Amino acid sequence: MALLRIVARVLAARGVRASAGTWHVVCGLLLLGGLDASAQTGASKEYQVKAVFLFNFAQFVEWPAVAFAGSTSPLVIGILGGDPFGAYLDETVRDEKVNNRPLAIQRYHQVDEIKTCHVLFISRSEASRLDQILVSLKDRSILLVGDADDFVQRGGMIRLATNQSKIRVSINVDAAKAANLTISSKLLRAAELVTPSK
Repeated sequence: MALLRIVARVLAARGVRASAGTWHVVCGLLLLGGLDASAQTGASKEYQVKAVFLFNFAQFVEWPAVAFAGSTSPLVIGILGGDPFGAYLDETVRDEKVNNRPLAIQRYHQVDEIKTCHVLFISRSEASRLDQILVSLKDRSILLVGDADDFVQRGGMIRLATNQSKIRVSINVDAAKAANLTISSKLLRAAELVTPSK
């Protein structure tokens, strides 16, 4: 139901109203990666949908206990580089919790600014430095998400691709396992699994 509240809040902010049945369909499409973005205009609409995906990823991934300072420490969703989400990501996670943990949003300009982070969206603005960023974060339990064309092939964990006006999810399971992250089978079933060539 948390997902319904988030989708409802984000879409209501845009003046969209729908029945409960419609929200169930929207959520199903989000989880299956098939929400049509063609009716939306501009990058901000695409990133509204991607903000909901980031929130949902936090619900379908398990981190090792050592990834958190304490039992009530927040789950931090970070953005590295240019912020394509604006206020949408903040709106999406406002007052939400994942496994009884509050959510916090952090924005980073450089990888060395990242102290505590659990889900990190690496912006397209960082594409030229992606290999260096991935090496810097290699031994940390951070779910690395991006939307650059070769993101998972280069070592990222989840790619949010816009393909034929739909958001598709690709997952590099090996990269997630190497970071001691467990991705739920529910999320894996809804995604394209990618094994980068070595």
